[in-house]
Amino acid sequence: MDFLDPSDSGAPDDDEVTVRPGPLWRHALWVVGVTALGVGLGWAGSLFRLGPDDYGLLAAAPGSPWTYLGAWAVTGLAATAVLRAAAAKVPVPSPGTIAVILLLIGTRLSLGWRPETPELAAMVAGALVLAGIWAAIALRADAVARKTPKPQSPGAS
Repeated sequence: MDFLDPSDSGAPDDDEVTVRPGPLWRHALWVVGVTALGVGLGWAGSLFRLGPDDYGLLAAAPGSPWTYLGAWAVTGLAATAVLRAAAAKVPVPSPGTIAVILLLIGTRLSLGWRPETPELAAMVAGALVLAGIWAAIALRADAVARKTPKPQSPGAS
């Protein structure tokens, strides 16, 4: 069950992933909304220190956060577009949850740590690769499921 899918009934027996077809504007709105949610949660989380002083995640470092927020917003648009494009064709388990988690972690770490450009690029590449792998696994699973012959019931002729 994906908490960001408006068609979810929320019933405990509703664990099946479904294809999410629809018009392009709905996909675009979903991509922008999930990106804003993930980056916003990461930014909000960076306002507080997590863990003890010796170790743990620092609060947001001083300085302008806009470069990092912009980098993660662009990353989020790309990652969520990949996940949503796959989900429009085949069942993808929890594409919104995966996107929000990737963006929240990336934004939170970037604002507390303030990495240089190579480290930020590696973090962005990691998030994009993970989103791509998640979509590729779903695409591969669907291709295998289509090739597998369906068993016939014993009473069918």
